[in-house]
Amino acid sequence: MKPFDKCPICGGELVKKEVEKLLRGGRHTAMLQVQAEVCLHCGERLYSQDTVRYFEEIRKKLNRQETSEFQPLGQSFKVEGKWLNKSLERT
Repeated sequence: MKPFDKCPICGGELVKKEVEKLLRGGRHTAMLQVQAEVCLHCGERLYSQDTVRYFEEIRKKLNRQETSEFQPLGQSFKVEGKWLNKSLERT
């Protein structure tokens, strides 16, 4: 039995979908595919308790920089607001 029959935010219909979730811990980010109940109206995502515990464990590992079990995807970059403002002035 699902905890919610309808979206707790808007009352919309929920459907089970595989979604991409980004988790941050410290300076690290992890991307994973998980199952969620997704509202067809507002897009709210509802995760199972087991999935939320999984998120917490991954965040702890990221914070402690224990990433040897994770597959590298590439690099992440921070774009400073100053650069964005210069870019917008050109348009």
